[in-house]
Parts: sequence; C-alpha cells; structure tokens
Amino acid sequence: MPGQNPYRRLLTVPGARAFTAGNLLARLPAGMFGVSAVVMIAGTRGSYALAGAVTATGLATMALTAPWIARLVDRYGQARIAVPATLCAALGSLALVLCVRTGAPDWTLFAAYAATATTPNTGGMSRARWNHLLKGDPERLHTANSFEQAVDELCFMVGPVLAAFLCGTLFPEAGTLVATFLLVSGVLIFTAQRSTEPPPHPRTAAASPLRAPGVPPLLVCCLALGAVFGAMEVTTIAFADARGHASAAGLVLALQAAGSCAAGLVYGAVRPSGPAARRHPRTVAAMAVLLTLPLLAAGAAGSLPLLAGALLVAGMATAPTMVTTMALVQERTPVGRLNEGMTLAVTGLLGGIAVGSASAGWIAEHVSPTAGYLVPPAAAATALLISAAATARAAGAPAARTGGRDAAALSGAD
Repeated sequence: MPGQNPYRRLLTVPGARAFTAGNLLARLPAGMFGVSAVVMIAGTRGSYALAGAVTATGLATMALTAPWIARLVDRYGQARIAVPATLCAALGSLALVLCVRTGAPDWTLFAAYAATATTPNTGGMSRARWNHLLKGDPERLHTANSFEQAVDELCFMVGPVLAAFLCGTLFPEAGTLVATFLLVSGVLIFTAQRSTEPPPHPRTAAASPLRAPGVPPLLVCCLALGAVFGAMEVTTIAFADARGHASAAGLVLALQAAGSCAAGLVYGAVRPSGPAARRHPRTVAAMAVLLTLPLLAAGAAGSLPLLAGALLVAGMATAPTMVTTMALVQERTPVGRLNEGMTLAVTGLLGGIAVGSASAGWIAEHVSPTAGYLVPPAAAATALLISAAATARAAGAPAARTGGRDAAALSGAD
C-alpha cells in the first residue's frame, strides 16, 4: 500500500516474520564466536598469540568450506544441509570448550575450532528466501536487501558486547556455550519454515558463479572492502589501547556499526535511481571519502570521543555499499547457484578482513596506531578502481542474460 512503512509491508509477506526471527537468532553468534574464543583461550592459556592463531585457522578453514556448503544448500535445499552442518559446527564449539576446560594440548584447539567452519551462511540463506519470495518485485527486494544488511550490522554491534559480558561476568566458556545454543536454535527455527524455502536445484546446468559475467570483479571488490573492516577494527583497538582506554574500543567500533545499521534502514526505505551497477561505484566512492574522517580525527586531535563520532559518520556509507554489492551478486549469479554466489562474496570479505587486520596490525606496531587509519581509505579507493573499471567494461559490452532474466533490466528496476 502506498505510504505504508516499507519494512512493515515487507514483513507482511507470509512466513517472513517466522524465518526472520529464526535467522536473527542464528546470525547473532557470528559476532560472538570470535570474541568468545579469544577471551576463553587467552584467559585460560595466557596467550593472545595462541588465541589469535586458533581463530585465524577457523577463518581460513571457513573460507575453504563455506562455498562448498553453500553449493550443497543450492543443490539439496536449506533444511536438508543447514541442519547437519550446524550440528557439526556446534560439536566443534563444544569440543573447543572441553579441550580448553581439560587443558588438552594446543593442537586440539585448532582441530576443534576448524570443525566450526561448517557453519552455514545463514545471512545468504535468508537473502535467498527473499529473492525467491519477492521475485518480480524489485522495490521490495531492495528493501529486503537493506533490511538484511541492517541485521548484519546489528549482530556485529550486539554480538561482541554480549560475548564479552557473558565471558566476563559468568565464566570464560559462557560466551561460546550461549552462542552455540543460539546458533542451533536459530537454524532449527529458520529451517522449520518450509513454506518460504527456495526449491532446490539438484541438476542445475548453470555454470559456477566464478564464471558468471561480472561476478569475479565483484569478488575482488569484496576482498578490498573486507580489508576496510579488518583494518578499522585492529587500528581502533590499537589506538584506544595506546591512550589507556582499551576497554572502550568495543563501544567505539559499535558506533561505526550503528551508523551503518541506521544508514541501511534509511537506504531501504527510499527507492534509489539508476541501475545497481551504476550506483555501485558511487557508493564505494562515498565510502572512500568518509573513511578519511577517522584518519583526520585520530591525527589532528588524538581524541577518542572525536574518533568515535568520525566512525559513526564513516559507517554510514557501509550499508549502501554492501546492499548494492549483494544486489549485484544476486543479479549476476545464475539460477540454482545463488547461495554459492553470495557465500563466495562473504568469503571474499573474510579474506579481506584477514589481509586488512594483518596490514593494519603491522603498521600500528611498527609505525603508529594513527597511521593504521591509512589502510581503510586506501582499501576503499582500491575497491573504487575495481568497481569503476568493471562498470566501464560492462557498459561497452552487450547486456548479459543470467539466471533466465535480463540482468540489465533487473539492475535498472532495482
């Protein structure tokens, strides 16, 4: 109905509220597991190096397994694959707690945490449901993509704070145990909503998303964008610690996520003009410009409150960029491979986070914490060059048809 709140209208889709509730529970642990593992391992073994190495191993393993899990989801259905994959990941988390609790050798921590890499991409599965339910309604699909990005930001805003609270006030293993319970409960609720589940594509002839026109540049762009997030997190922690306010780093980073969450909700409530492919370089450019604010705030005043305000504003370009990126992934990924395509994008982000974290950590340690704020705008500028080049190349080529629909017409409708 005209004039109705777009998000209220979105949630009137039959079954949407039920699968959204389950998915929210399943996604909240994404912001909890890493912090919980670091606090638990460092607190009992007395080594942040060991804790960091264990979580990095899990991240690397996930980058290898996530596309494979997503391909199985596309082929056999969400409920059939996501439930056993989640239970396997939960057993890995429980094994990690047991190994830490009993003082098992260090190598067992790596093996246990690596098993958690079977966690399915619940955000991608939720986006696939919206894509299935709202096919032919690009306006509401745009709102759904914005809503999903806001949920991502909310989970990464609340998750680390909740994990730190549980580990600090109860016992070191509390964060991991609660996150495991939420993950299993959320996935069971989500997959129980069979009426909204996209049909599986057991014998799809579609090519891999890696060979779909326009997808490889997007994945490289995701790698650069991931470096923004990884570098910003490490640099902010180092900056706060250098000023004796290490405990405030989480709150400062939460403000960046809050800015992105708010911007995502606003972006979903409006109807942007022009094709998504043309909007993408503009959103990345805005991100590159706004990311200079933390650098200026840290370098000019060295004030943590001023930095917090700069991060709040800088975060406002994140959601529009990621919403448009995921919209392009959906448009360009062939039918029957949608979960795989979106998971490859997430894998690119994870790889970029690792690169950005390592780069900013080296700069913060060997140059200065403030200098680490050079990495995010540099990474965003790299993403801009990739996006602009891909857009220019696509403009000179005939419109490609992917997934049985004209991609150019789809992006224009979005």
